[in-house]
Amino acid sequence: MISNGSKNVISCENLRVQSKTIYMNITYFGHSCFGVEISGKHILFDPFITPNELAKNIDINTVKADYILISHGHSDHVADAVSIAKRTGAKVVSNFEVITWVNNQGVTNTHPMNVGGTWKFEFGSVKCVVAVHSSTMPDGTQGGTAMGFVVESAEECFYFAGDTALTYDMKLIGEFHKIDFCFLPIGDNFTMDIKSAVVAADFVNCNKIIGMHYDTFGYIKIDKPEAISKFAAAKRELILFEVGETKSI
Repeated sequence: MISNGSKNVISCENLRVQSKTIYMNITYFGHSCFGVEISGKHILFDPFITPNELAKNIDINTVKADYILISHGHSDHVADAVSIAKRTGAKVVSNFEVITWVNNQGVTNTHPMNVGGTWKFEFGSVKCVVAVHSSTMPDGTQGGTAMGFVVESAEECFYFAGDTALTYDMKLIGEFHKIDFCFLPIGDNFTMDIKSAVVAADFVNCNKIIGMHYDTFGYIKIDKPEAISKFAAAKRELILFEVGETKSI
């Protein structure tokens, strides 16, 4: 731990390989679905691909997953979770209610968590953090509490916000973790908008932001150049992927 005035900051540097720069390969499958390769493991977030018209060129059978992390129970975050988990044998990680629903669909390789909890997996640790959003499963059953994830590994430390409003709790993430990059929703209407996301980036003290949860539906269309400009004005970089694109971050 390193000192930051009167506060202690958990530094991801303790986990990282020293003396060389390591980048993570990140693939965008549309909406809020990303694949992140960490220490040779493939972590898939919020799999919503086959119902997404913007992801029609993605072959669901080629999507790799050793772990599937689900932020909450809405169908635009879990639509392909069961099919991918069954095909790949991936371990599904989410809150207790989502895991119960997944178990009822025949998936047995699971790990239940909840907000505030941390667990160390093969690729690093996952801490569940606050997300302000509703959560109901596709069949109408209770989806538990929505949440985001802070992932720490030997490569980098990042924050996946899930669906959320701007919340002051995000400042705690910036105070206790050194975030290299973060995934933030920017589409407005169902989540925070671009203006709030700029503030969220300031709260978590992160200069490299990957936008998500935008353009999929009419309610969440954005002006991309304007969004990039607003982050740039705050001296932060907004990265927007094309569906199917892979970048090294």
